[in-house]
Amino acid sequence: MQGIIIAMLVVGVIGLVIGVALVGAGKKFYVEVDEKEIAVRECLPGNNCGACGYAGCDAVAAAIAKGEAPTNACPVGSAEMVEKISAIMGVEAEAAQRKTALVKCAGDCEHTANQCSYVGIDDCRAAVLAGLAVGSCSFGCLGLGSCVKACNYDAIHVVNGVATVDMDKCVGCGLCAAACPKSLIKIARADRSYAVRCSNKNRGPEVKKVCTAGCLGCKACERQCEHDAIHVEGNLAVIDYDKCVGCGKCAEKCPTKIITMQ
Repeated sequence: MQGIIIAMLVVGVIGLVIGVALVGAGKKFYVEVDEKEIAVRECLPGNNCGACGYAGCDAVAAAIAKGEAPTNACPVGSAEMVEKISAIMGVEAEAAQRKTALVKCAGDCEHTANQCSYVGIDDCRAAVLAGLAVGSCSFGCLGLGSCVKACNYDAIHVVNGVATVDMDKCVGCGLCAAACPKSLIKIARADRSYAVRCSNKNRGPEVKKVCTAGCLGCKACERQCEHDAIHVEGNLAVIDYDKCVGCGKCAEKCPTKIITMQ
């Protein structure tokens, strides 16, 4: 009996010592938690897509709480989410500029020709690493769907050999753009009226040989625009969406109809 009591006392003392040590360690290594950061994190969607430019939702929540990032830093969040975060931060809600993906290629099966029959991993990056020129235009979409696999929102699909974005589903997270080995997918303002669907920077005669829907760099669009909103840079037309009013005159004059309405 005495042995049992001694054993219980020893266990009790050890437990007490460990408890005191844990309390002391907890106080010494305590990290203060920002309640605003926790509240902001709860508002975020939790996709951890990285489209905000931070490592994930935890990182952008910390940046917002510290005032290092705006309350609309999450590009895939809704206006309601921005309002909630703004209320937590005690600031006026900042208007979120919705963005969506833009595929800068219109060279589908009707406008380009195949250089070879690709047999291999169904992935654009694999074809590029293999050094294969599948289509006649070396700048064009390979159509093997790396972007489709990367999208979490079912917002992009390969149609007639070219990636096509569903504007209603796209949230502008940028995962498809990151997956495209040819950098054909850009993230742009969702309120854009028109877009140049081409990435070929060669001169007009060379473009015509490989794609009947390519930009010729002829500057007909540039001359037609009354708002200085479109210019040919490196043989390729580029739209300044801060100046574009969506009149469509550039699209009307484009000889290859590569400037299309969204």
